[in-house]
Amino acid sequence: MSTNKKTYFASDFHLGIDAKTSSVERERQIVRWLAMVSKDAEAIYLAGDLFDFWFEYKRVIPKGYVRLLGKLAELSDQGISLYFFTGNHDMWMFRYFEEELGIPTYRQPIVREIHGKTFFIGHGDGLGPGDYGYKFIKKIFANPVCQWLFERLHPNFGIWLANFWSGKSRAVNAELPVFQGEEGEWLISYANQKLDTLNADYFIFGHRHLPIDYLLKNGRSRYINLGEWMNFNSYAVFDGSEVQLKFFENDQGIICGNMQQANQHREPSSKE
Repeated sequence: MSTNKKTYFASDFHLGIDAKTSSVERERQIVRWLAMVSKDAEAIYLAGDLFDFWFEYKRVIPKGYVRLLGKLAELSDQGISLYFFTGNHDMWMFRYFEEELGIPTYRQPIVREIHGKTFFIGHGDGLGPGDYGYKFIKKIFANPVCQWLFERLHPNFGIWLANFWSGKSRAVNAELPVFQGEEGEWLISYANQKLDTLNADYFIFGHRHLPIDYLLKNGRSRYINLGEWMNFNSYAVFDGSEVQLKFFENDQGIICGNMQQANQHREPSSKE
């Protein structure tokens, strides 16, 4: 990795639904972000749920998103390495990104060494303890027979049906998430447990919809949750030395976790 190049991480754009801004305006905002980071990016990891729904029919893709797809194609053609992880909302992405945009697609977390640091990267859905209802539903959605049956639906009806159920789920969970502490955050529990078998420096996830920077049990490794773009416009950047959470066109972003306290605790010894 070149010393003047950076690695960026983002997730949970949820394009296709309106939030604080419309989906179209959010897409324009994401394209502006991609244009900004492309100036010094060696790699960009997109950690899932770029779309609120995506089903890849053999000859049809969902309407819209031409600005984002065009920008990703442009960056790929420029030689910037891009990587995409399917999330729970776009798990039915198959080979479109790979064949049309040259972007590798991952369905499970991966371990990647970047500039001497070990990263464990994934969307984050279905990991950690609890959430058994979702884990059961995910197995159904990942079943090839279920995917074949859904493909038999006309796209007009199939996409409408998926968006309808997504909207109902979002209406039930309309409030912004709240940080639950180490015991209540399943991905923190998962990362701490994973440290028993993997000496990772960073665990990078999306899915939680909350920007989190948390120092794990070994006092060195960190769990980073990327937040989302419906309210926070949050992302992470690795400059070759450390990872930082940042916010794009949002001066009100707040990072949850224990890293602020950890840094305050370290200050006396660093001054000695």
